[in-house]
Amino acid sequence: MNGSSRRFSIGSTGCAGAIECRAREAYGAAMFSIEHDFDATVITLVDEGAPHLQEDVVINAFEDCVTVEQFDPRRDAMSRITLSRAQLSDLAAALDLPEGVYRLRRPR
Repeated sequence: MNGSSRRFSIGSTGCAGAIECRAREAYGAAMFSIEHDFDATVITLVDEGAPHLQEDVVINAFEDCVTVEQFDPRRDAMSRITLSRAQLSDLAAALDLPEGVYRLRRPR
């Protein structure tokens, strides 16, 4: 985990609260944090999976865009992707669709 993210500890004997219990039931043992800053909501995803762990993924949701950041140890630098709200909507839709080419109609 890189130094810029905070980690919340979950004890092995139970949940810290009702929301955490529901999240654990729905998503297994996934670890993430959600923080609301002045100008963005910050979500940090922690990789606790297989033996080849990846660096934390930090998602910053601003009013007009979303950034996805991850530390790249090969370059010793952060990598950042910026998505418009439309691109984020397209990504969310694409996750549930089969292979193909699509055009989404947006309300005007």
